[in-house]
Order: sequence, then C-alpha cells, then structure tokens
Amino acid sequence: MSNTKQKAIQGLALFLPGIFLLGFNIGTGSVTAMAKAGATYGMSLVWTIVASCLTTYFMINLYSRYTLVTGETALHAFRKHIHPAVGIFFILALTFGVMGSVMGVMGIVADICHVWSKGFVAGGISPVVFAGIFISLVYFIFWNGKTEFFERALAVIVAIMSICFLANFFILMPPPIDMLKGMIPNIPEVPATQDKGPFLVIASMVGTTVFSGLFIIRTTLVKEAGWTIKDMQIQKKDAIVAVTLMFIISVSIMAAAAGTLHAAGLGLTKASQMIELLEPIAGQMATAIFACGIIAAGVSSQFPNILMLPWLLCDYHQSEREMTLPKYRIMVFFISLLGLVVPIFNARPVFVMIVSQAFNAVILPATVLCIFYLGNRKDLMGTYRNTMVTNVILFLILLFSIFTSAIGIKGVWEQIMG
Repeated sequence: MSNTKQKAIQGLALFLPGIFLLGFNIGTGSVTAMAKAGATYGMSLVWTIVASCLTTYFMINLYSRYTLVTGETALHAFRKHIHPAVGIFFILALTFGVMGSVMGVMGIVADICHVWSKGFVAGGISPVVFAGIFISLVYFIFWNGKTEFFERALAVIVAIMSICFLANFFILMPPPIDMLKGMIPNIPEVPATQDKGPFLVIASMVGTTVFSGLFIIRTTLVKEAGWTIKDMQIQKKDAIVAVTLMFIISVSIMAAAAGTLHAAGLGLTKASQMIELLEPIAGQMATAIFACGIIAAGVSSQFPNILMLPWLLCDYHQSEREMTLPKYRIMVFFISLLGLVVPIFNARPVFVMIVSQAFNAVILPATVLCIFYLGNRKDLMGTYRNTMVTNVILFLILLFSIFTSAIGIKGVWEQIMG
C-alpha cells in the first residue's frame, strides 16, 4: 500500500466516529421534519437548524471531554457517580424510543420504495419485500461484529446520502436571499390551510437533531477510539465535521421541499408524499435522487438503532463490546424484526410511536442535568471542570429543552385525543 493511500485511510479513520454519529442522527425522522418545515414555512426556520446544530456540537464536546478526562463512558458514570437507577432510566427510555424508531423508519423506507416502484412496476412492489431486503442488509453488516466494520459500512451509506441530498439542493435550490433571511430567528405565520402553529414543527426539528442517545453513544465511540485528553483537538475536529454535515444535509432537505412544494403551495404530512409530489414539479431525476437519499438516510439510522440496546448494556456493565456473542445476535435479530410490523400490518404503529416520542421528550433535560452535575465535579474533572460560561450555556439549553419537551408532549397529547 502506498504511503499516500495509507495516510488517506488513516485520515478518514479519524473521522469515522463522527460519520457514525451523522448516520445515527440523519434518518427518516430528520427527513420528514425538515421536509415538513420546508414545505410549510419555506426557509424561514433555518435558524432552528443552526441553533440545534450548535447545541448538538456543544453537548457532543461536553460528553466527549468527560470521557477524555475520566476514561468513563456516560452510562457507567451515571451508574457510578449519580445512581444506578439513572442509568437504567436511560437504557429503558432510549430502548423504548429506538423500538418505535425501528418500526417507523423501516415503515417509511418501505413505503417510499413502494411508491417509487410504481413508476416501473404496475401497482408497485410490496413494502414487505423492501423491508425484508433492508432488514437483511442491516443485519448482515451487524453480523460482522466489529465496530470498525460498522463505521466503514456506515461511512459508505452516509456518503451516498450526502451526495443525493446535496445534488437535490443544487437542483431545487430556493432563492439564496430566502436562506439568509431564515437565519434570523422568527416564528412564521400559520398558513390559512392549517390550524396548528409552527411550534410542534420546531420541536420535531430540535428533537431529531439534539438527540440524547447521540451524546451517550458518543462517549462509547470516544473510548473505543482510544482517545485521551491529549486528543481533544482531534475530537473537536471530528465533532465539527459531523455537525457541519448535519447542518448541510438538513438545510438541503428543507431547501428541496421549500423550492418545490412550498413554492407550489403544497403541504406535506409524510416523507413518501415527496416522491408523488416532487415528480411533476422537479422531474424524475430529482425525484429519484431524493428517494435514494431518503433510503440511505433510513438504512444509516436503522443500523445504530438496532445497536443501541447491546451497546447501552455493555456501557452500563463496562463489559467488552463483543457483538458476535449469541445473546447480542439474538437480541438484535428480534429488534430488527420490528421493522416488519408496519409493512405487514399496513399501518403505522401510532400508539407505540406516540408513547416513544413522549419518552424521548423527557430524556434531553435529564441528559443536560447529568452532564451539568458530572462536569462540575472537581474530584472527577479536576482543572477541566465546567467554567461559568459553560454552566450558563447549559442552563439555557436546559430551559430550551424543557420548552421543546413541553411542546412535544402537548403535540403528542393532541394526537392521542384527536
């Protein structure tokens, strides 16, 4: 192997943890939330993406710094320094949310493929077939069992997703002035065709970007990478790459919807509608590229989803992450099968997803409080404990997370009652 090629591979390896986070973060939930915002409000909510990405970067750095200094992962720290029940709470809440996500993500991906296939096959190919194919692909990647293989496989899928959404951005780009205006915080007016304001949309955008599971899994990736406090700059560069790509991809999705659906006065309620609505406006090529991007986003987020429970258990018990053990393969197999629920029963598991969203709503404030407590422990952090500025920012994030949680819970309650 040439020195140039070897250096390129080593350089890419430094950013694999960040790419893993990107694959985890940008899924069909993000696509739906950003597309919904773009279709309904144009580019006026770009500021929400900016605020969410900055918050995500700040939280990634705080949790990573804790692991760099102490060598402890998040759940182990919760168990050891706060209370075992806190660690168990995060395991249960995140796992329940992931179970709903596994069902929802695969349901959306299979539905999109079904709608897209109607252009080639009369009546389209059954969503169950597509769900089975993608579940098998994700489980095949998992079967290999090594984190390095996971990260590299995910890097390829994330690259496909990024290229697709960026291509769509340039094809369907709205006026640049609209994007610049969207950077200014504002609450857009409610369209006359809708009876609900933008707050629930904002909450969903924040929820899909500022995800607690992201920060907790990050500590595991940092420890497994072998980074110490000497690698603080490497960790920051990795986090910058991940968050920058999160921002670019999220804005690209919003722009695709804003430049077409919003401009045409069309609304959006689910991701698969983009396929039906985009084609007469943007053409087959743009529609095909967008569909590929959504599929890649779904697969890239599904893989970390099925890994969540085994990794959390290893983190909590401080055991080696040996994913080839039979107990983990069986565990992941049954979690993967949840992806068949929506296509087989031809219905979205509304109740499960609603309750899982309610669980997710209360996780972020708890995540902020935990790192606030741990980060201020002088016996743990020494000279690296939180500064006054850090604590003020954390307090503001806590208030914002409580606000968005309240909006999310209200929206969930309205769905249950309505």
